[in-house]
Amino acid sequence: MNRKIILITIVLFLLVLLSFMLFSPKPMNQSENETEVLAQNLDTPWAMDFLPNDAIIFTQRGGKVSTLDKNGVKTVGDINVIQNGESGLLGIAVDPQFAENRYVYLYYTSDSGNRVSRFVLKDKLENETVLIDNIPSAQIHNGGRIKFGPDGELYVTTGDASNGTSAQDKNSLAGKILRLNKDGSVPADNPFNNYVYSYSHRDPQGIAWNTQNGTLYESEHGNVRNDEINIITMGSNYGWPIHEGNGTFQGYVSPIRCYTEFTLAPSGIAFYKNNLYVAGLRGNQLRKVSLSEDGKTVVGEQALFTDLGRIRDVVEHNGYLYICTSNRDGRGIPKIADDKIIRIKVD
Repeated sequence: MNRKIILITIVLFLLVLLSFMLFSPKPMNQSENETEVLAQNLDTPWAMDFLPNDAIIFTQRGGKVSTLDKNGVKTVGDINVIQNGESGLLGIAVDPQFAENRYVYLYYTSDSGNRVSRFVLKDKLENETVLIDNIPSAQIHNGGRIKFGPDGELYVTTGDASNGTSAQDKNSLAGKILRLNKDGSVPADNPFNNYVYSYSHRDPQGIAWNTQNGTLYESEHGNVRNDEINIITMGSNYGWPIHEGNGTFQGYVSPIRCYTEFTLAPSGIAFYKNNLYVAGLRGNQLRKVSLSEDGKTVVGEQALFTDLGRIRDVVEHNGYLYICTSNRDGRGIPKIADDKIIRIKVD
């Protein structure tokens, strides 16, 4: 190879490197924000919520439910779960009327599939009431996020359990966002006279509402990239497995953002100050997705906290973001004191 070819190769390499530095999302490391590690040496924390006294209540995939306050971590439940691959103890939600009823809701894998159960929290979780059972489960694609919406109903994300065709079946509980009353009954205004609120999802692991206009956002794992952020509307078809990712297809709702350029593997999401914060597993980041004024369009993005490894969940509470890492889930590289729950003050 002569000197001219070598020189051209070096120039081209420098141009590509400069382009990457200018146009790729700027990473923001933990040191650039006010952060505090609240708990560490955890084993795959999956979901978090808050009790009225501002204590965190969170799940670990192996079955433990714990609270976290100024006195540290306290185990309040040890659920008998089937932990196989991505299955186990997943989502958690605190009842909006917890002060009166002390109800806590869990999504977990049992020997009959995934289920949603309600417990009473005293010193420990007790008095389990199964609300939905026999949700299809598998080693992968279990969904698992549960949250109360602004309408007071409980929303549940379920994966296709490795059977894509079930996601299109409105009578199957797999590959859906479900909506139920707190007592486990079907809301009268659900679109198909069953629990199904929206359908044709692959593996949705995050839901959050726009606090300004009530828009429901969802994060979903794609098949070989194609991870999606969707706006969810009642009764809509989101395409899987017939369509996914970018493009307009009659009868199917397209995402407001599809990650074709890299794998984010999005999990929990939170809405705060007209931004979505998306926990990235394989993406190893907390992704800030800035929205238009009406919340319907993505206008900017930034990769935050790229030094923490896999991030499973993010929630907003009283002006802070709380994230949990997932480096001990079998797909990460655990660091010293992993896994952690971290509180962040983001301007």
